Amino acid sequence: MSLSIGIVGLPNVGKSTLFNALTKKSVPAENYPFCTIDPSVGIVPVPDERLDKLSKMSNSLKTVPAVVEFVDIAGIVKGAAEGEGLGNKFLSNIRETDAIAEMVRTFKDEDIIHVAGKVDPLSDVGVINLELVLADDETVSKRLGNLARDVKRGDKLAIAEEAALKKVDEVLKQGKLANTVTLTEEERKIVKSMHLLTMKPILYILNTSEATENVADEIAKDIPGKTVKVDPVFGTGLDDLITKSYELLDLITFFTTGEDESRAWTTKRNATAPEAGTAIHNDFKEKFIRAEVIECGKLLEAGSYAIAREKGWVRTEGKGYVVQDGDVIEFKI
Repeated sequence: MSLSIGIVGLPNVGKSTLFNALTKKSVPAENYPFCTIDPSVGIVPVPDERLDKLSKMSNSLKTVPAVVEFVDIAGIVKGAAEGEGLGNKFLSNIRETDAIAEMVRTFKDEDIIHVAGKVDPLSDVGVINLELVLADDETVSKRLGNLARDVKRGDKLAIAEEAALKKVDEVLKQGKLANTVTLTEEERKIVKSMHLLTMKPILYILNTSEATENVADEIAKDIPGKTVKVDPVFGTGLDDLITKSYELLDLITFFTTGEDESRAWTTKRNATAPEAGTAIHNDFKEKFIRAEVIECGKLLEAGSYAIAREKGWVRTEGKGYVVQDGDVIEFKI
């Protein structure tokens, strides 16, 4: 599973410096045959000491981590939703990602000009989010217009879609993000098909280069969402950023381990065993028979599969089993 998070921000906030710092940590692309080789994409390993311990226990020849895909997206400027600057390219690129990492500058440096003439992180967040909201408002308004005829003739699907989109439209008209609206599960499915920018989960990255910690901490209190502090120049906070990005995408990790390889696999939270197995191979979902499962900590405590089985710690699970973060699994097909 390859899910991506787009790094966005105003010009001169440190996006390129951050991306370069992240790509220095990149893993070899040959381990991930379906990933893009675009230079603006960095495939970054998720720090996980559990994998290292499993690899050591199994004397694995190869250790393969879970990854997060970061995409360096062109800087946004005010008016992007109307095509200003590289607005159209910016909005197109971010639409293709699964989540957004908004980078804002908290440090002051007279040699690095801020596009607005002054450093104001909350204002930066407001500018970026407003452009995303305006783009979504245009998308939703256009769709509502296209639905009008079907709604008028009583089409049930059109009526349901209109009702869901009107809820979103009301929030967007107030300048709020679409992900703040309360929707039923069915309405959420309808809205998801629109691929709205502000329905994506957002992580705010506070660039603390040359800034004191307490400045960033104070700013974080007023940011409308999850935050992470990073100094891309010295590379501090990168592991925290990667881990929080992984969590933002609502991903969990399960493991396979043996002499040939120990690997961390990625699946969506609440995935069943057959669904999680598709991370290894698409056939696993259809051919799934059962899974032998043990929690990572228990396997490490035992020291080997053989001892874990003797203790009765390895369970046999069926198709309905919901995979938990940290499970070590052997799939039987």
